[in-house]
This record gives sequence, structure tokens and C-alpha cells, in this order.
Amino acid sequence: MKTKAAVLHGYHEEWKIEEVDLGDPVAGEVQVRLVSSGLCHSDHHVRTGQDGSPTPIIGGHEGAGIVTKVGPGVTRLAEGDHVVTAFLPACGVCDPCSRGLQNLCDEGAHLFDGVAIADQTHRVTLNGVGVTQMCLLGTFSPYITVHEASLVKIEDDIPLRLAALLGCGVATGWGSAVEIGGTKAGDTVVVVGIGGVGINAVQGARAAGARHVVAIDPVPFKREMAEKLGATHTFDSVEAAQPVVEQITWGRLAHTVVLTHGVMKGEYVQPAMAMTGKGGQVVVTGLGPHTDETVTLSLFELTLLQKRLQGAIFGGSGPRSQVPRLLHEYRAGRLNLADLVTRTYRLEEINQAYDDMLEGRNIRGMVVYDERDY
Repeated sequence: MKTKAAVLHGYHEEWKIEEVDLGDPVAGEVQVRLVSSGLCHSDHHVRTGQDGSPTPIIGGHEGAGIVTKVGPGVTRLAEGDHVVTAFLPACGVCDPCSRGLQNLCDEGAHLFDGVAIADQTHRVTLNGVGVTQMCLLGTFSPYITVHEASLVKIEDDIPLRLAALLGCGVATGWGSAVEIGGTKAGDTVVVVGIGGVGINAVQGARAAGARHVVAIDPVPFKREMAEKLGATHTFDSVEAAQPVVEQITWGRLAHTVVLTHGVMKGEYVQPAMAMTGKGGQVVVTGLGPHTDETVTLSLFELTLLQKRLQGAIFGGSGPRSQVPRLLHEYRAGRLNLADLVTRTYRLEEINQAYDDMLEGRNIRGMVVYDERDY
């Protein structure tokens, strides 16, 4: 079939709306009609070339929709099922999946190859040329053909437009505080960067019972949203937050500091470690350029105070376990999804949407393909 898509033809160019050819599902794949797609900063990393994905590429990795076609051998999904995309596939049988590390599934090795898991070819072409689907998904298109390992089935009563947020931002942020962050009742948690990921680290820390949830962001609007969704203290910089964190913890400092910068840099690590108490950890969720190998870190402090520097992808949890857990939190009223979407856009407005993100006007922008209430 033919469908439209936002395609990036070269780094530092704008997204261009093109008519592309989308192939039918082969063995292990399904086709999905998307209702919406969240606009994540990681898609901007593609535009700047910081993640090294091959072009031409269809952006987008955070979506939800309805299965319209099923390929041979598919057992987990059927036509009409409601699904959320998972930017990390989870096959369930490889070594990491078998050890409970679905977020590190071996199929993720194909994320930056530009070809489909099923047969290492392109499912999308433009004028006969293969087009990469970001994170094996490419949700900047109303229709996608993807492997069933990249989809999670959800119940039909969950609003699909909001469910799209679970595919990346919510799961990554919440898990950074709760799963890999291990927040417990009475903890002090600091979140640096209040975007689509950071705001959900705030929500997760609050739901886990943290006594202090400190949100840091230079944008006043984002600090206001953090307070609305659970932050007890907000600041415009790490420097401004440091003395207050010392005061409210009686000098013990934070149990966990979560770094969710739009573009992670090595120089951000040591100030976060300095705000972390004995035996605490810094969780690095923000993505840096794939060529950046320099980190500023006090090894003296790391060793003597037994601190940890922890990387995290998808919040340290697998999509097949995390998405259902988050839906339970949503039903219970502990996870606010509606207020995360600041603005909605048509696909044709995607460049304006990313300008809004870079200017700090959105917590999460969202492309809406279908206005119906699912």
C-alpha cells in the first residue's frame, strides 16, 4: 500500500512529508494503523546524526494503534487488537530476555541497521530505495509494518491516543525512578530535565513514596508541570538545588539522581554525583552522541562513598512487563497521562512541533492521525 510518512533524507535537514510504499507483513510481522505518535527528543537525535541511524529514515518510535494485517506465523496478535509500539523489541527467548532483561533483547542489535528483523530487508521504500524505520518502527506514518516483537497488546478500554506515550517516555521515565532507580518510601529523588521522560520520573518517584522529589529544569512552564505531577521542590539549575537538597536531607543528600537531558554530556555526571549521598546512584537516561566517550567523574568519591553510575534504557524494564504495570497505575489514578500532552499536531506540522520542543514549549508534543475516541 501507499501511505504518507515524515522522511529525513540527510542529517540536519528538515523532515519531509513523502508518499512511500509500505510492504505487507512477512512471517512474524503485522501491519498497524496508528492513532497517534509521540514526539520524543530521540527523534531529534536522528535529525542531528547523533545516533548514527542510516538515511533516508522515517522517524518516530512512540505510537499506538490497531492491528490491520497479520503475517504468517504470528501467534501473539490478531486483526483488531489494540497495541502499543515498543522501541525495543522483546523476542522472549534470547539470553537477555531469558534472564529477565527484555529491554536488552538481542533483536535490539537491529535498531540501527535500517532493516527489518524478519528478513533483513526494507519494508518501506521510496522511489524503489529502501527507507529505514527508526527503532524498527517509524511511527511518523499512519501505517507501519513491524515485527510482533516490537508490539505490546493492551486492553481495548485504554485510550489509544494516550497509550502511545507508554512506548517510550512514560516507561523510560517511570522506570528510571522506580525500576532501575529502586525508589523506596521516604527516599529523596532528584530529576534533572523535565521533558517527556523526566516528568514521568517525577511521577514514578512520587508514586513509589519518595519523601522529596526535586525537579530541575530552566523552563518555568516545565517546573510548574513538575509541581502539578508530584515534585515537592523545583529549581532552575543543579547549582541552585544543591544547598536545598543538603538542607532537606540533613546533609545526607539524594538516594537517586536521574539525568534526562535532551542531549547528555559527560560534564553533567559529576555535579549529579556530588548531589548523591553515600551508597546512592546516578541514573543516566538521557542519550548522548554516539561518538562522545568523555565523562567527568571523581573516582575518589565514587569508591570511598560507594556511589553508582547506572545507565538505563526503557527504564531498566522490559516492555511486556512494564506496559501492563503502567496501565494498572493509570487505572488506579497514580499515573497521569492526559496532562503529559501539551500540544497535538498534524503530521505535516512535524517540523514546527520539533521547533516547539527545542524551545521548551512542550512536555510532550503528539502527532494525531485519527481523531476518533478509541
